[in-house]
Amino acid sequence: MHNTVPNDTVLAIRRFNRFYTKQFGFLQRRMLESTYSLVECRVIYELAQRGATTAKAIAAYLGLDAGYLSRIIKRFEDEGLLHKARSKADGRSRMLTLTDKGTKTADDLAHMANSDIAARLEALDADTVKDITQAMCKLESVLGETEQDNKTAVIRSHRPGDIGWVIKAHGEIYDAEFNFNENFEALVARIAADFINSYDPKVEHCWIAEVNGENVGSIFLVKDTDEVAKLRLLLLTPKARGLGLGKKLVDECLNFARRAGYKRVELWTNAALHTARHIYEKAGFKLVSEDVHEHFGPPQTGQYWRLDF
Repeated sequence: MHNTVPNDTVLAIRRFNRFYTKQFGFLQRRMLESTYSLVECRVIYELAQRGATTAKAIAAYLGLDAGYLSRIIKRFEDEGLLHKARSKADGRSRMLTLTDKGTKTADDLAHMANSDIAARLEALDADTVKDITQAMCKLESVLGETEQDNKTAVIRSHRPGDIGWVIKAHGEIYDAEFNFNENFEALVARIAADFINSYDPKVEHCWIAEVNGENVGSIFLVKDTDEVAKLRLLLLTPKARGLGLGKKLVDECLNFARRAGYKRVELWTNAALHTARHIYEKAGFKLVSEDVHEHFGPPQTGQYWRLDF
């Protein structure tokens, strides 16, 4: 069976592997500017994504030797990144969770990795970046076993064309799911236009979620005052729901807000958006007040939420 694959194809793939591992520093002892190896960074990432989990589950998912993983976990414990607790469901198991310090470390590593990739792609035009992303997604879906039915999710900064998509997607989805009228789309357009017209990348940002190269979600952080920012325009299309992207978008937004020096993040939403409200609650937002309005057609209960850092 293997003999049917042309030798030049095999050699081309091996050449790409050598290029990729060298280009992204996978042969280096430490990743980026951290003190951690690639494997250690992957373990921290899994702990951050999974919440409470077991060493067995991580070892199985990453294909790690149990003894090797045990040494990594011991290092994380010694550095105060990790907490162990006896499982309530199985007293023989130990549940692993990141401490506050561990969560911050995971956030810092993710920020460094995101910045490194962004810097590599910064000089490329939008079409080239899209081609590269789609090619990577194709490789992953064909050659590997991806999660969620081969859906490869990416969260990135906005680029030309994204703001128009945000307005269109909000108008279509909120009409179909909540019967909102054109006033809602007009509100989204004003928010988006204000963001672009006064955009300050040091204290404001827009993130776009992609699945297999297609836009499926958005979130904005905009400045209100020097100490207060507003979370706006969180959206996921139906095909993107269930992948955990809503939480990831909110986490990206809040981590940026902390780094930008804000003391508080506020948002306004509607009570009918049950999934979004649940994400906000899990992130630590508190409901401040409610009011009934008819801005977008049918009566809705508007809600003001706040998160203090």
